[in-house]
Amino acid sequence: MTVSLPRTAVPGALALLAALALSACGAAPDDASTAAGGKSAATAASAADLGGMDALVAAAKKEGTLNAIALPRDWANYGALIDGFEKKYGIHIAVENPDGSSQDEINAVTSRKGQDRAPDVLDLGSSFALSAAQQNLLAPYKVQGFADIPEGQKDAQGRWYNDYGGYISIGCDAKRVKECPQTFADLLKPQYKGQVALNGNPTKSGSAFGGVWAASLANGGSFDDIRPGLDFFAKLKKSGNYTPVESTPATVEKGETPISIDWDYLNAGYADEFRSKGVDWKVAVPADGKFSQYYSQAVNKDAPHPAAARLWQEYLYSAEGQNLWLKGYARPALMNAMEKAGTLDSAAAAKLPEVAGTPSFPTEAQQGKAKTAVAAGWAKAISG
Repeated sequence: MTVSLPRTAVPGALALLAALALSACGAAPDDASTAAGGKSAATAASAADLGGMDALVAAAKKEGTLNAIALPRDWANYGALIDGFEKKYGIHIAVENPDGSSQDEINAVTSRKGQDRAPDVLDLGSSFALSAAQQNLLAPYKVQGFADIPEGQKDAQGRWYNDYGGYISIGCDAKRVKECPQTFADLLKPQYKGQVALNGNPTKSGSAFGGVWAASLANGGSFDDIRPGLDFFAKLKKSGNYTPVESTPATVEKGETPISIDWDYLNAGYADEFRSKGVDWKVAVPADGKFSQYYSQAVNKDAPHPAAARLWQEYLYSAEGQNLWLKGYARPALMNAMEKAGTLDSAAAAKLPEVAGTPSFPTEAQQGKAKTAVAAGWAKAISG
């Protein structure tokens, strides 16, 4: 899932999760997670397995709550999605650690197994979704629109599937930066001393991981070789241009991170948000490092609210949910299918940052290889 400025790795987040796990109490309830016919939501691989959408809705309403994690309201329009789901079904969404990273989500699932405070659903960078599936943490569940999700963007068993995505972009405070960079090559210019930031740590954050891969493509790398991206950031650090401060809306407003490498839908969304605060935030998709990826949705195999978890997925992949992502400048996974069906919000689609060409995506094997390389080489790259 690839694919917030606040949704980065937060120092101390893992310690917080560990502390919360120690104080958690009770096992996950299961008495509310059955349909009228006695079918269990915990094992349902589709709405049909539970008796259809009406039965799924009834079971989810009986549970009454959905546990989510690492979903900032200003990330890809998640605020509107959360409000829309709660209004439509009367089910409360409890969002914990909204500033958390993909790795924080996985840690919460493993540390709270069997507890009623465990996350029900996950929104993960795609490489982290693959890792979670390999760890047998995810429940197979196919939403009604599963067949319309493009091949290569979903797990055949339905353990994860892409939801929304975009391109790595460069956001820039035009009032603080005289000439905003347009490419990765520009970022090495001496005029950007101490100004270039990532949205998080690429060993934990999907957006920062995408930034390293885009830098690799801009410097002779490929889906099979992310090393040039690590070399680029080592060079950026040596030049003094890279700042270890992880960019957030707060750091941008304070002028601490006037240049931020992040997904285009986040930078475009923040341009709207910052405008009212006097920040002129410009967004450019670098032509020399055009990297596109999606984030992925998944259901915790041991979700304490299994029916609500599955209903949340159905809502996200409905026309309503997909168009809400689109209004947040993100490209929904069902965009092409909805355009053909006439259900796409064309006005919102017209506002997307312009990018030429058709994106390609790394395979599962390539993502695994890249993740291993970044985990082994990131600290060294920025330690100089």
